[in-house]
Amino acid sequence: MTDIRDLTVGVLGGTGAQGKGLAIRWAKAGLKVIIGSRSADRAELAAKEIVEIAGGDVRGADNTDCAADSDVVLVAVPWDGHGDLLASLRDQLAGKIVIDCVNPLGFDKQGPFALPVTEGSAAQQAELLLPESRVTAAFHHVSAVLLADLTVPEVDMDVLVLGDDREATDTVRELAELVPGFRGVYGGRLRNAHQVEAFTANLIAVNRRYKTHAGLKITGV
Repeated sequence: MTDIRDLTVGVLGGTGAQGKGLAIRWAKAGLKVIIGSRSADRAELAAKEIVEIAGGDVRGADNTDCAADSDVVLVAVPWDGHGDLLASLRDQLAGKIVIDCVNPLGFDKQGPFALPVTEGSAAQQAELLLPESRVTAAFHHVSAVLLADLTVPEVDMDVLVLGDDREATDTVRELAELVPGFRGVYGGRLRNAHQVEAFTANLIAVNRRYKTHAGLKITGV
């Protein structure tokens, strides 16, 4: 099997907070990282910022080149563009591990809430749009603020990893554990992704109420 540190990880939506935060930690751990964006220039700018923060081998590209040139691809794009983007990258993502961390959420005066998804969840939508890819779901509950702050040496959180391909979920758990403090925990089949995505609304409410960056910890494992 390929050593996890030999993989190139692409981050679609790598100019956003969550994608950039994970990219910073993976770059710091020595992975090759490609930042993807609709604009290659914007992606290159984000890549330079990450190198200034964390060092490492990071470059920017448009979403198509990012998907084509990566071994594993994290999807960290806004929900409203999720389906169209993945449909356009079906060929580039064929045969690859795809990690969907998108949370379909809405916000109103009462706070965050889970949006209904026809396919069941963002991850299941990805699975339907990418039938030749190895789709997993993970990194829904991680703090972008803590990830981006390298003065925080360890981010003490568990990362639930869901999927139907055991080897793929094991690889994603290993990727999670390259971030100091993270522990990758298998969280079930992809059909269970809805409640994992939806729980992010509860976690946002907790963090707003207590002014913190709380994550998730699984006991007894």
